[in-house]
Parts: sequence; structure tokens; C-alpha cells
Amino acid sequence: MRALWWLRKGGLRMGPEWEEAHAICQTAEGTPAYDRVHALAHWIEGDRFNSDYWYRRSGTERVSEDPAHEWAAQVADLEGNRGVT
Repeated sequence: MRALWWLRKGGLRMGPEWEEAHAICQTAEGTPAYDRVHALAHWIEGDRFNSDYWYRRSGTERVSEDPAHEWAAQVADLEGNRGVT
């Protein structure tokens, strides 16, 4: 949830907030929730290939072609599974 917060704070764009979110994701690589947010971060970065890799690692798929909708879906999923954050 912290990484998602940073992505939103940065307006779902590259910048220092994106860097903070990315660093958080890297602290728990291999954890599906972190890997899914990592996928979103790379999508925002414009690296669709790397984003797809992280979605595969997370065992999930992109639920929207709009990063803002994807962000909202991830928040909703994580709020429903508080134990994974």
C-alpha cells in the first residue's frame, strides 16, 4: 500500500515519488503483492516489457489499459487482503 501511495502522490508519473515506490517494491521481490505493484511502476515508466514480466511474476494480469484504473484495482484488492501488504 505504501508503494501505491507514492505512485499516486507522484501523479502516476516518473519522478522522486516513483523512485520511492520502486524502491519499496524491490524490498520484497517475489511477494506477489509487491511484484504486482512493481509491474504497475514499470508500466508507468513506459517499460511495457518489464511490466509484463512483473505481472507474470505476481501471478496476475493487468485489469485495465488505464494506469489510473489499474492503480484503483490494486488498491481495492490489497484493501480486501490486508495481510499481504
